[in-house]
Amino acid sequence: MNALQRDLKKLVPLVESLGAEKAAADPHRQRFHIQPMVGWLNDPNGLCKIGDTYHAFFQYGPFDVTGGVKHWGHVVSRDLLHWEYRPVMLYPDEPFDCHGAYSGSALVEDGTMYLYYTGNVKFPGDYDYIRQGRGHNVCLAVSRDGEHIDSKTCLMYNKDYPAGLTCHVRDPKVFAYEGRYYMVLGARTVDDRGEVLVFESTDRLHWSHINTLTTPEPFGYMWECPDLFALDGQWFLAVSPQGIKCQNIYGCGYFPVCGDWRGDCTLGEFHHADFGFDYYAPQSFVDGDTDRRLQIGWMGMPDADYGNPATVAYGWQHCMTLPRVLTHDGQGHILQNPVPELTACRGAAVALPDGAEQAVDVCFDLTAAPAGDFSLAFDGGLTLAYADADRTCCLTFTDDAMSGGRTSRCVKLDAPCRRLRVVGDASSLEIFLNDGAAVLSTRYYPAGAPTLRAANLDAVVYPLNL
Repeated sequence: MNALQRDLKKLVPLVESLGAEKAAADPHRQRFHIQPMVGWLNDPNGLCKIGDTYHAFFQYGPFDVTGGVKHWGHVVSRDLLHWEYRPVMLYPDEPFDCHGAYSGSALVEDGTMYLYYTGNVKFPGDYDYIRQGRGHNVCLAVSRDGEHIDSKTCLMYNKDYPAGLTCHVRDPKVFAYEGRYYMVLGARTVDDRGEVLVFESTDRLHWSHINTLTTPEPFGYMWECPDLFALDGQWFLAVSPQGIKCQNIYGCGYFPVCGDWRGDCTLGEFHHADFGFDYYAPQSFVDGDTDRRLQIGWMGMPDADYGNPATVAYGWQHCMTLPRVLTHDGQGHILQNPVPELTACRGAAVALPDGAEQAVDVCFDLTAAPAGDFSLAFDGGLTLAYADADRTCCLTFTDDAMSGGRTSRCVKLDAPCRRLRVVGDASSLEIFLNDGAAVLSTRYYPAGAPTLRAANLDAVVYPLNL
């Protein structure tokens, strides 16, 4: 432990203790979503399970509600719904990560946690920090107990990456496959094209570049937070591309992979993962007990022209999505649905008859089977409306206090909407259409317990006992 880490280990808990009571008093504090104790949260990192405990790390700025230097915050859970804060896991305390312990992933073997992350360094000088002046280093932190770091090492510097790249190479996702280890890294070329680098290793420490995944034509200038995984034998490459045309300032989605991603392969059509206001940088992992693939995303959007003033006033900002189970529909599409653990928390069902206004608990789980056009209004300031003629579903805010600057987002479905599920927490909505074929996620800020009004929709609402 160096002197900087010793001081940060004292300073971060002090800042948390000074701000935690105020944050906890916020009526919009989430009940079952991961959120920072104080300050700022963004990308999920290092998602994994050891024994019966799930570990989730996240980009954490404890000193600044609008960002600041990034640490790795840490929470644990046994049911994916109730999360317990643990001490910060990674501090920006070494020469190779002194301007932020940026995003990364976890590899767990024999109870030991290997945390791969990007060490951010901004050199002093007149630089643009894109093509010059920045170190984006692949770093490894090892923990034998899942609570404390035993060692930190820098494995690769900018000079170790292929030629033709800017300084923006980051967000390692590491996994084991067929007796070897693989790492994918998001990158931006000097020609402003996004791509993903594939590295291979036999010992988790020494890495060789074996392939680059990209599209024939440029598709955005930077691919952040890559994730490469298989569902029922079909491989997918998930990325958060910057510089593409979409409803949000940045995109987030996946490509089906055709062929062997270690060699000759092509990427299929890009599919957006979420059509709401707040979804970015998701990461998935395999639940060892059930072999299901779980995914958590950041319920936020970098550089957006809307925000969360209601929570900023209480000294905290942002949260994660509900953990979702990923499945494959057999046609190259990923389906996303809430973890079934949520269903066990349902209370007695309350009918929401067509045309009626019904007060519901701040935490609720709504289900319905639409038969055509419908709408669902939340406190009169937010409406979900679906038109069967063109299979379009739109989420539209009309109340500035509730929206934080959000306006409208729409999705055109591949098939008529016949299944609807809405999961609400104190300040978030996650809307699943057609069993997770399309999702819209958003933060929202009702004045109190929300009221719902349905039109042409018979729905059932379950309060969630959390």
